[in-house]
Amino acid sequence: MLSAYPLSILWFLMFSSGQFSLGLQIQNVDRTNHEKIPSPRNSSVNSSLVRTTPPKYLNRNIPTHNFWPWVPVEGGHTNTTYNHSEKLLNSGKRVPSHNFWPWIPMKDSMVSDDSSNRTQHLDLPEHSFWPFVPIPGFKRHGHKEKAEPPPTELPNLPWPPSRHRYNYGEVLYKSILFYEVQRSGRLPHNRKILWRGDSAVSDRGVLGEDLSGGWYDCGDYVKFGLPMAASTTMLLWGLVTFPQAYISVNLLDDVRDSVRWPLDYFIKAHTDKYSFYGQVGDPYVDHAYWGRPEDMTMERPAYILTPELPGSDLVGETSAAMAAGYLAFKDVDPIYAGNLLTHAQSLFEFAEKFRGLYSDSIPNVAEFYQSHGDEDELAWAAAWLYKATGQRTYLSKALQWLAQARACWAQSWDDKTCGATVLLFQLTQEASLKSSVEGIFRTWLPGGGIEYTPKGLAYRSSWGTLRYTANMALVALVAAEAGINSDLYRRWALGQIHYMLGDTGRSYVIGFGKDPPTRPHHASSSCRPPPYPCDWDDYAKPEANAHTLYGALVGGPDMDDRFHDDREDYIHNEVGCEYNGGFQSAVAALRYLELNML
Repeated sequence: MLSAYPLSILWFLMFSSGQFSLGLQIQNVDRTNHEKIPSPRNSSVNSSLVRTTPPKYLNRNIPTHNFWPWVPVEGGHTNTTYNHSEKLLNSGKRVPSHNFWPWIPMKDSMVSDDSSNRTQHLDLPEHSFWPFVPIPGFKRHGHKEKAEPPPTELPNLPWPPSRHRYNYGEVLYKSILFYEVQRSGRLPHNRKILWRGDSAVSDRGVLGEDLSGGWYDCGDYVKFGLPMAASTTMLLWGLVTFPQAYISVNLLDDVRDSVRWPLDYFIKAHTDKYSFYGQVGDPYVDHAYWGRPEDMTMERPAYILTPELPGSDLVGETSAAMAAGYLAFKDVDPIYAGNLLTHAQSLFEFAEKFRGLYSDSIPNVAEFYQSHGDEDELAWAAAWLYKATGQRTYLSKALQWLAQARACWAQSWDDKTCGATVLLFQLTQEASLKSSVEGIFRTWLPGGGIEYTPKGLAYRSSWGTLRYTANMALVALVAAEAGINSDLYRRWALGQIHYMLGDTGRSYVIGFGKDPPTRPHHASSSCRPPPYPCDWDDYAKPEANAHTLYGALVGGPDMDDRFHDDREDYIHNEVGCEYNGGFQSAVAALRYLELNML
């Protein structure tokens, strides 16, 4: 028998030799990329908010007919095939489901078809409470440790797990990370994307005003005002309508911090009652540069809108964003929220009093974001101001401007008619507005005027098609929440967003899911860390971008569902702030439905 003294020596030698370790090291590495993912603020989960069953509208076996009989016939005529399909739908009979129409839920549609690989859609952290993931901190004899990743990358902590096909919390978190990459100006010390640094800190107005901050637009470094404001409003629409989604995945503080970045910039840009800076940077000069934003040396002129150089479309959209910002912050930071509302009201007055298209006042933007009207933005802004203040004057103005606006083409940086119609119905429940919403979606649902790809994507335009569809998915989900054709619109929106997340075999969200893009048209993420140079050679290289641009939604496929992961293809493989605005909010809506089993 060993005495106590030799036994203690043996234990000491075993621990000091490294054969055993009771201190579990957490090294949460994205398995697909070896680049560590930053962590959210809080990894705790309120289990009462996480449902264990899929929403009702995901469990219904839906008949699939090539002629889309379930779409209501315009004009109120009876569609007997639609009625027959509804009988099938409600009969409980098993009906076929087809993989090539991904927006039609299949049996157990929220459960991964591949039960043997439950991690394929989730970059799982290596924690002991994931029993099927090995713990790298537990060392065995002869174990060779993995090389440490670059010290500039932060560890990944878990978002709440999901038993469904896609983890919406993961998508929301990574989309927020994408907006952090797009930040211009002096970055905070608590940032998560450490390969980005301070940039364009000397952006100034014509009188020396501080215009630092805001978001870079796409893969470039121009601060285009209209798409920046439009994406901010769309993000805020999702936040104020579906806040429970962010609460449930511990991202409420993160998303508020995210949208506050452009809102702070808009406050700076509104330098006088009737003055607003609509753009910083010359797009032609900027697009001749491929490199890091931190290394920019070119002149960055600022372009101001005034009564003599009006831009009621851009100013109106910014008013909408700031009114929505008021609603997002009024309960947590009332002083800041009050400042936003003051700016929103002043900007709306400026827009109404001095009308004109901003792309006429800033000519070099016309090739990139030419405006085609301001009535939709004025209606959109007035609707948000009515929601923020309850003043019926704004409601009257919103309805008047909406009556003059062009028909809805697709919710986008240039078209707010769709969103304004739904928002006003939310606020008023007027039957005429409901009819207008139904008319919009008769066009967008299969059988209407919008073309569909063979695999089921509503295809509005070849350039960045996914942003239009994602925006309309959000509009549909808000309309459904307001009580318009709820089951139908939710099923359609779910299918469109799931197409983007991977239902056809590939993800269009960078750093998420199966076979996501790795070579987006995005300059800063293509650049290797200093001291390596970054120039047009990095643009042309065949390798993946040096940094994973987590959460960014790319432009999307062609009309035949084909997609080439090519950095030079800015039509299909660029990313942008506007691309993610409606997309992120639509994902938040789906998370809300998941929580509430709707």
